[in-house]
Amino acid sequence: MRKLIVLLPFLLTTSAHAEGGFTWLGGVAHSLHIPAHTLTFVLVGLFILAVGLVYRSKISSVSNIVIPDSGVTLRNFVELYGNFIYGQCKSIIGEKEGPKYFSFIATTFLMILVCNLIGLIPGFLPPTEYLSTTLALGAFVFIYYNIQGCKEQGTWNYLKHFAGPLWYLAFLIFPIEIISNFIRPLSLALRLRSNMMGDHIVLSQFSNLAPWFVPIVFMILGILVSLIQAYVFTVLTMVYIQMAVAHHDHDEDHH
Repeated sequence: MRKLIVLLPFLLTTSAHAEGGFTWLGGVAHSLHIPAHTLTFVLVGLFILAVGLVYRSKISSVSNIVIPDSGVTLRNFVELYGNFIYGQCKSIIGEKEGPKYFSFIATTFLMILVCNLIGLIPGFLPPTEYLSTTLALGAFVFIYYNIQGCKEQGTWNYLKHFAGPLWYLAFLIFPIEIISNFIRPLSLALRLRSNMMGDHIVLSQFSNLAPWFVPIVFMILGILVSLIQAYVFTVLTMVYIQMAVAHHDHDEDHH
């Protein structure tokens, strides 16, 4: 207990931005010739997978899954999260279409959130502080919603909606819409990366200036920023999916 008290100030003052310093996965990353933040991303994925398997094993032994557990349990926490994301999908994408994309949205939000939060733990590099990670996430979302748009509407009809409702303006609107569509993954990546990097830099600087009380305050703010940025990324993803899968009445006007 005494050793823990001695180590507590060190844990609170260690910069969340551990680049260039000690990292828990640094040795493994070096031996595998993999960036530490990439290895952290894999670790986050395995952690989420493990939580999912534990949750699955718990509900398999429940006689009536409608009745929640008593108290604060992993099952109640997971189902609370699932109900929240399910409601957001139905609200933004639509009552009918939203549930189809629930799994993708729930996984995306949770993956980004944990990647954001792990940067607040001393010795871990937050994957979302690196453009390679956020750009990969943005590209993954870009590929996903375009594929879903083609599946839902058909490739030809999906491409036609980029031309707008007026055929004689299609030559002008189509390239603008295509460029705007291709900019989306970059905007998602830059927004997430910039906000998370700024948050960790602020935490690092204030930790050095006031190593006792201030880091606790900024860690609380860091948790809030992590939640907001994960939510913003996910909401924009749902908006893009909704725009891709929505059927447009003006499609017939192009004939």
